[in-house]
Amino acid sequence: MSDDAATMQDETFDFATIVADLNTLLRLKTTVIGMKMFATAAEMEAIPKIRRPNAIHTTDQIVSMASRLGWTVGITGDDLVGAQCRAVIGLGPQDEQWLAGRSYVGVWHATKDDASKRQHALSVVPFGKYQAMAVSPLASGRLNPDICLVYATPGQMIILINGLQYSGYKKFEWGVVGETACADSWGRALLTGEPSLSLPCFAERRYGGVPDEEMLMALQPAHLVKAIDGMKQLAKNGLRYPIAPYGIQADVRAGMGVSYGET
Repeated sequence: MSDDAATMQDETFDFATIVADLNTLLRLKTTVIGMKMFATAAEMEAIPKIRRPNAIHTTDQIVSMASRLGWTVGITGDDLVGAQCRAVIGLGPQDEQWLAGRSYVGVWHATKDDASKRQHALSVVPFGKYQAMAVSPLASGRLNPDICLVYATPGQMIILINGLQYSGYKKFEWGVVGETACADSWGRALLTGEPSLSLPCFAERRYGGVPDEEMLMALQPAHLVKAIDGMKQLAKNGLRYPIAPYGIQADVRAGMGVSYGET
């Protein structure tokens, strides 16, 4: 993680206001949540009103307990099924056996080489630094999260991205690993500190209940504040969500003149 990203994590934020602004600007249907990694399980268990699983789950399920049910939930690697969920968030080893991905051959991939390439492509939190993870609705204030998770439709998501790009523009370049797409979102954001967009995969939708129409953005709180500031400026310019259809047969010049200036 970069020095700038680490500095962002030390800032304090009014998360209730952040969530209220997001819901006003984007009309989100799904609860915005935070995710935090902990060096020890005891630190995680000290979070107010933390719930601990009494069964074995995927990380997708744990995340959705916060985003769909509004719970604050903490886990260790022992609460997760299989090596894949553990490895992405650094609660399990990323050793040669895991990198080989043999169990995916003939299921998700045609050959051993395909499976191994996919495993090597995943963005994951290095193993050994953390023992636990927690998720919680951002507005609850129970976590000072490493990253925030925003589920949104493509229309909502592009406005969020436009907000991030309003000032200090940069081109975002994201990849798609396919299955284990959580590595594209929370895995990458935790690893790099950069805003990370994903198309939730089969497991996230089957076990985490992510609807067909939702995408996922994982980003640090400071980036979320930056996006909100940008979206507020865009809204003043008439560029806001929901995006009202102009009409596919209408004379476009009047609308283009308002949104894009001289054409």
